[in-house]
Amino acid sequence: MSEILRHDVPASLVVFLVALPLSLGIAYACGAPLMAGLIAAIVGGVVAGVLGGAPMQVTGPAAGLVVVVAGLIDQFGWAMTCVITIGAGVLQIVFGLTRVARGALAVAPVVVHAMLAGIGVTIALQQLHVLLGGSPKTSAWQNIRTLPDDISALRWPELAIGVLVIAVLLLWPKLPPRLRVIPGPMVAIVAATVAALALHLSVQRVSLSGSLLDAIGLPALPATAPDGAPWRTEYGAIALGMLTVALIASVESLLSAVGVDKLHTGPRTDLDRELIGQGGANMVSGALGGLPVTGVIIRGSANVAAGAITRGSAILHGVWILLFAVVAPGLIELVPTAALAGLLIVIGMQLVKLAHMRLARRTGDFVVYLATMLGVVFLNLLEGVAIGLGISIALLLWRVMRAQMRVRPAGVGAADWEVELDGTLSFLSLPRLSKQLAEIPPDARVTLTMNADYIDHAISEAIADFKRAHEATGGTVMVIESTHAKLHHAHAAPPQRHFMSRALGFAPWRSWLPWEGYDGGSVLDGIGEYNQRAAAALHPLIRDPSAIKDPDALFLTCTDSRVMPNVITASGPGDLFTVRNVGNLVAVDDESLSAALDFAVRTLGVSSLVVCGHSSCGAMNELLSLSEDSGTPMSHWLAHGRDSLDAYRGGHPGQLDAAARGFAAPDQLGVVNVAVQVRRLRSHPLLAESVAQGRIEVLGVYFDVATAHVYEVDADGITEDRLPSPARSRAATEDR
Repeated sequence: MSEILRHDVPASLVVFLVALPLSLGIAYACGAPLMAGLIAAIVGGVVAGVLGGAPMQVTGPAAGLVVVVAGLIDQFGWAMTCVITIGAGVLQIVFGLTRVARGALAVAPVVVHAMLAGIGVTIALQQLHVLLGGSPKTSAWQNIRTLPDDISALRWPELAIGVLVIAVLLLWPKLPPRLRVIPGPMVAIVAATVAALALHLSVQRVSLSGSLLDAIGLPALPATAPDGAPWRTEYGAIALGMLTVALIASVESLLSAVGVDKLHTGPRTDLDRELIGQGGANMVSGALGGLPVTGVIIRGSANVAAGAITRGSAILHGVWILLFAVVAPGLIELVPTAALAGLLIVIGMQLVKLAHMRLARRTGDFVVYLATMLGVVFLNLLEGVAIGLGISIALLLWRVMRAQMRVRPAGVGAADWEVELDGTLSFLSLPRLSKQLAEIPPDARVTLTMNADYIDHAISEAIADFKRAHEATGGTVMVIESTHAKLHHAHAAPPQRHFMSRALGFAPWRSWLPWEGYDGGSVLDGIGEYNQRAAAALHPLIRDPSAIKDPDALFLTCTDSRVMPNVITASGPGDLFTVRNVGNLVAVDDESLSAALDFAVRTLGVSSLVVCGHSSCGAMNELLSLSEDSGTPMSHWLAHGRDSLDAYRGGHPGQLDAAARGFAAPDQLGVVNVAVQVRRLRSHPLLAESVAQGRIEVLGVYFDVATAHVYEVDADGITEDRLPSPARSRAATEDR
């Protein structure tokens, strides 16, 4: 109890000061009795505070429902709007009991943000006329069209009061915290009221039309609707109104509850219970003649910031509003309506957040945001949200169903072509796929790699037709399917979506990171991807270190990141003992390499040593232009490659083999360098005896980055005796 007194009572007073002017302003914007706003604030605080599942959330009338409630009052009148509020509360309780609360969070956030922005723009357009001394019109277009008339006939006292409120609200957050003990809305309303009284300004003031007790109670329904039609002819529209209020109030309350949860470390929200609490509050509020209520992020965040620790603060804030409405209603009638208009303009514009616009633009959803906002402003809330959801669903389908395709020549020759298909492959992709496949020459050797999570019959048939037609013209097509979704599945059963497993270690970070140009913590992103998708698969292979064979080979290769020893040797844990240095050089005086050789031969007992070079090697480029040791660490290290450079310039067989394959000069040197390092490794003092006795074999290989093919290199140059060429590999695959 002492904790509640020490924390929740002061916090409840802060929330009371925030909620009082907001409740009056929202009721005024809806065109409802002003006491209806106070009744809603009281009921929201007490009933939702007791029954709800969000301990720190504060419930009351919300700006997000202004447009809907104003439309209901205009269509059905105030009495039937109260009945609609009761019906919406019943629906919310049903939502909570059926445990569908989390389903409301499935609404695209960009649609919710745009909906609130549209509501904010609508409120600001309406209240701008009040600020100028006029009256709001029934539609946004009329408010825009008649704005010049109200500007020409503006009333300076109302404008001055409204501008004062706006200025206070904008400047208040910039003051030091110790000066912001009282919330800005209360300060702004009190300052405007005092200024109007002190200057004896002739301004329109708030009219309560009776006390709180007079306002409580469901007004008697007239015999007919406002348009003179019997109520039974309006049942469909009334039901739609109940559903609309229930859905919007539920979504806003749940999103607000989730947002408030992020601001504190206390108990988390029970979303289903929160819906039941919100529904109970709406039933009571409607029955007593109050506005619909929702959880409100402004009040909830103020509650947390003020130090509340239990739901007692939200309940007490409703009690303080009740006492104020009973004891001091006369003070409310001193408030100028222009002051409430200024408050509502600021509230409305605060719903239009630049951060949400920037996020929508960055994530490619700006068209959804803009369409939803404009739909809410110029049509109505339901149609605007429907437009936004429709566009977002269409955009989602386009993104999900749009497969990634790449068709390009492979290597230096035009005879080999690569086709890469990634993602969801459906009939929607057929036009683009057909167009790209038509670019391939008739006699090309095609490697078609598929990494798909879904393949339908149309795609399967199109690829089969392409393969058949292409091979009929003298070309070849090799299909590689790297995921569980296979072409033949589409002919055997209805297509199903399969988990698309990207082979980790093949795709560079930039090809799969969240967005283009992403530059945040790539190593950590890669580790996270490994922990999430590959650690479980690797663990059974390495959990028992004693069960893993000792490495059978030492693999000496370059430091270039494109050389992946485990990938190009199809090896796994325990197969390779890998050593890297710049240019894959064997330096007898390199203690690091000597230690690795000693450990590999004497301790691990490896049976083979492999030197692996690669194309497009920066070290070979440097070595070609190296005239003398310039004193830099790089030039000093590359001096170990002078034998390779001399052999290359002397017409080494490896240089001739590489030149015959169309390799550029640095790549020719790379092949020669492997041959020279193989010869040097065979005569290394730590290996010479084992090599001579046949206990260790020294091999050379060369990885051509452009074609991803690995060649065998011996001391005399490239040999194809044991490694299949790309053509033979393709033929062997097709024979299988």
